[in-house]
Amino acid sequence: MERHESTTPGSAPEQVGLSFLTLAYSLREQVDQHMLTTAGLSLSRTKVLQALVGCGALHQAQLAASLGQAPRSVTQIVEGLERLGMVARTGDPEDRRRKTVSITDIGRTALRAAEEAGTHVLRQRFGRLEPQQLATLDTLLAHLDIALTGGKTGGQARRSPAPVGQPIDL
Repeated sequence: MERHESTTPGSAPEQVGLSFLTLAYSLREQVDQHMLTTAGLSLSRTKVLQALVGCGALHQAQLAASLGQAPRSVTQIVEGLERLGMVARTGDPEDRRRKTVSITDIGRTALRAAEEAGTHVLRQRFGRLEPQQLATLDTLLAHLDIALTGGKTGGQARRSPAPVGQPIDL
């Protein structure tokens, strides 16, 4: 794992930004790896299953749009999930080219395990911070979200934490 060098109070925005990117990438990799080894699901597959739970059955194009990903990428993920029995694809009676994707019971069980694994890593890493440090980080992330989106996400990128014991949306 790459070592993070602390920035000083007079650090340039690009230095702080690169530090943030490095840490965010490292944390994402740790979450992804733990989810894979513990639950057998990658973060990208977990996000597809979460979208299906949140939105219900979707056409593959709708699923790709809801995830903000290219249809081809989502098709490959869905094909892999289908081979594992975690999703089912059915044809559209009005358009044979369209497939509707829905989550199966196997997928729901795997999703719960993956979310718990991801939550475990996040609690472990962020649990090392003092409550005041967490509050400060949360405030800074809210400001960064506004700076990056101009407030257009409607708080979508900033969700309140899930209650203890509840899986969080990764």
